[in-house]
Amino acid sequence: MIRILPIAVEAVILVFCLIDVILAEDHRVRNLPKWTWILLIIVLPIVGGIAWLVAGRPLGSPTRQAPWPSRTAGYPEDERPAHLRHRAPDDNPEFLAKLAKDNTDHEAMLRKWEDDLRRREQQMRSSDEPEGPDPEQDAR
Repeated sequence: MIRILPIAVEAVILVFCLIDVILAEDHRVRNLPKWTWILLIIVLPIVGGIAWLVAGRPLGSPTRQAPWPSRTAGYPEDERPAHLRHRAPDDNPEFLAKLAKDNTDHEAMLRKWEDDLRRREQQMRSSDEPEGPDPEQDAR
């Protein structure tokens, strides 16, 4: 167990520091260019990692943008002004009005098609009717 501990510590430092360097913004890295820090951490795992943590890592954490503690418990959407918030479709009056308009348009179009179909069926019936007496009625 004691023999594995230095190797595990070295691996943890190597992986942590490499990920930290890669995720760091180029303009925030201190003292050396980003690619030099990556090379230093790989070539000299423990010394390079410690050097990165002490001399190269950006100061401060740029990841936290919201004031702590957040008023909305981690839901930044609720911190937006009301006119910029996204609404669910069933809460948006403009969306509901558009649906109602589309509904009436579709119903009007359907009524028009049905009327057109009835008119065509009547035309077909009137053109198919014989001018004389119906032979089927005579047979009855």
